[in-house]
Amino acid sequence: MPRDPVLRGPEPGDGIPDPPEGVSQEKNADVGTAINLDDGHLDDHLRPLTLDDVVGQRKVVERLRIVLEASRRRGDPLSHLLLDGPPGIGKTTLATVLPRELGVDVQITSGPSLSAPKDLLPYLTNAGRGSVLFIDEIHRLPPTVEEFIYPAMEDFRIDITLGEGLNARTINMALEPFTVIGATTRSGMLTAPLRDRFVNREHLDFYELDDVTEIIRRNARKLRAEIEEGAAVAIARRSRGVPRKANNLLRWTRDFADAGRHPAITDVLAAEALEMLEVDKLGLDSLDRKYLEILATVFGGGPAGMQAVAHSLNIAGETIENEVEPFLLRVGFVQRTPRGRMITAAALAHLGLTLDGEPDSSQQGQLFD
Repeated sequence: MPRDPVLRGPEPGDGIPDPPEGVSQEKNADVGTAINLDDGHLDDHLRPLTLDDVVGQRKVVERLRIVLEASRRRGDPLSHLLLDGPPGIGKTTLATVLPRELGVDVQITSGPSLSAPKDLLPYLTNAGRGSVLFIDEIHRLPPTVEEFIYPAMEDFRIDITLGEGLNARTINMALEPFTVIGATTRSGMLTAPLRDRFVNREHLDFYELDDVTEIIRRNARKLRAEIEEGAAVAIARRSRGVPRKANNLLRWTRDFADAGRHPAITDVLAAEALEMLEVDKLGLDSLDRKYLEILATVFGGGPAGMQAVAHSLNIAGETIENEVEPFLLRVGFVQRTPRGRMITAAALAHLGLTLDGEPDSSQQGQLFD
């Protein structure tokens, strides 16, 4: 059986390659690493490579530093770690940074791809001492796989059954001590036995505006794009506190600037690019606003049932619940009541609407300012 590809920890010479002779290399004090501005591979390296490069999540990073230092001093594998939080918040980034810090291998898989114990077996047998097995969306592990991994996590052994019926026999296989890092967006869906086997559990929350702005500055440099301070702040405000969304908006504004042959992302240029994308100053897109407008005009502000709203928008109710409502609930624009969804006064003020469906003239023209 061919060995599954793994990402290895840093070795001398790893990381961003040294520039060839004659090519200057500039040092960015914020990023902390030398970046060759002519390196075309930088587009694929927006994620931090070390804990020093991680922006935000300060308390989580501080606790992880302590765990890493204790592991190094003892020479033991890192204790099993569970990361939970919203999508795009940096769980995978941290899961790949930690093995780099320890200089060990990491194998990456996901809960939905492990449909049976045999799918997990190659990862366990390939695990070296101290290596990391990262399981994304771990809450979606099937029960049979979950039970199979229990002894591997606790006792570093697995039981393999060969044959069937009376001829069946069980082989007990010892494993090298390794670390499981699990990531989940729904920690409540993990069973108690699996959750309790993680010694360390960390919750990642949404990022502050200053932290997202700093991420945009650093990644703009990695993308070899000049960006003005006002443009970075404008993108950060529309990112909803999610670095992944901030990076996507940054890439869009860079494309907008490159297509127009502009040498830098200016404040005015960023405003034009984001307005074309129909993302307003709070981060609401066209679907978010249409959802709120239907609540206000068609249903008189609510309460309205999910299926009724979904039919009005002509999209699936699951899409509204998973993609539209979480942010609107977080900013207080929608309320979920036993009778249905209701729009709030804050949402009406943001959209410049009143419950009679008439626009509020005092609020018009401000969405994209």
